Formats: sequence, C-alpha cells, structure tokens
Amino acid sequence: MEQSQQVIDESRRFFQKVYGWMFLGLIISGITAFWIASSPSLYSVILGNQLIFFGILIGELLLVVGLVALMKKISASLATLMFLLYCFMTGLTLSVIFLVYTIQSIGMTFFIAATMFGVMSVYGMVTNADLTKMGQIMIMGLIGIIIASVVNIFLRNSMFDLIISIIGVIVFTGLTAYDTQKIKETNIIGNEGTEEDTKESIMGALKLYLDFINLFLNLLRLFGKRR
Repeated sequence: MEQSQQVIDESRRFFQKVYGWMFLGLIISGITAFWIASSPSLYSVILGNQLIFFGILIGELLLVVGLVALMKKISASLATLMFLLYCFMTGLTLSVIFLVYTIQSIGMTFFIAATMFGVMSVYGMVTNADLTKMGQIMIMGLIGIIIASVVNIFLRNSMFDLIISIIGVIVFTGLTAYDTQKIKETNIIGNEGTEEDTKESIMGALKLYLDFINLFLNLLRLFGKRR
C-alpha cells in the first residue's frame, strides 16, 4: 500500500510538471501572438513577408521533429530550450488570429477549448479503459486531416474546410485523452528529479500543447467571429 501511494504521489508530481511546462508554453505563445498583432511594424515584417512567414513555419516543423527525434540524445536543458523556442515561434504565426477574429470570440473559444481539453485530459488520466485503439483511429484521422488540408489549399472549398475543422475537433479531443493516458503509462517511476524525468515532462508537455493548440484553432475556425 505504501509503495502504491508512493507511485501515485510521484505520478501526480510528474503531471504537475507536464502541465506546468505546457501552460508556460501556452503563455509564451499567447503573449508573443498578441505582441506581434499589436505592432503593425512587426506584423508587416514577420507575417507580411511570405519568405519570412514560411521560413518560420519550416523552422517550427524542424524544431518539433528535431525535439522528438533527438530527445533521448540531447540534454534536458537543450530540450527545454527547444520546446520554449518552438512555443515562441508558434506564437509568431498564431498572431494572425488577432487580426482575423475578434478578441471576444478568441477568448470565448479559448475557454471552450480549455474546458474540453481539461475534461478529456482528466478522463485519460483516471480511466481504466485502454484508449490505444481509439488513439490509433485518431492518429489515422490526423493523417487524413493533413492530407485533406493540403488538397484544400488548391481547392479553396469553404465547405470542405468546415468538414476538416469538425473532424479536427473530434480528432484532437480524442488525442488529448489518449496522449494523457500514454504519458501516464510511459512515465518511469523512480527517476524523479533526473535529466530523464525532465525530458519526459517536456515531451509530455509538447504532446498536450500540440493537442490543445490544434483543438483551439479548429474550434476557432468553426465558432470564431471574424472582424
């Protein structure tokens, strides 16, 4: 019983670190996005120039792929730096939402996304059901969304975009529960305070950060009020 309680306590502290890193990442992204959107000169330089904008997008992709691929080889400090830099760069590209949607609808959508995320993450943490099969379906759905989104760049079909957003909400809601359960299952009990523990928490935070951001953006496309 004592060992079981120790496992529960260590798991709880681990998730506090995971959510702490995730929330810090969201704060960095939010502040950066609002700062860029509030400065016409910065916005015109970063988002008004397609070369710079797509350069940032490529940089984001390289950072997140590099972080996942090199996590076991790099130090905890470098992993932390890469994660925070990724959140900052995401904030740069997210700044466009403040110019497209009203601040009220952004706030309301953020609240809805946070509520949905919180409910599903808690469910993934406490449920005894194995979410592996559901997660595999959600991952297949994610691949479908990526392909459909690329196709719709050329089609520019608003109805197709609406369908993609609806499926996106379903997929990232499901992935939130699945990823939370997997983070809980893969957490190594007994390495608290080590470099590996820090890297595990950073990786968990990255997964949940991506789930939340994508859930929020898909909800915003569905319910956001344009300026």
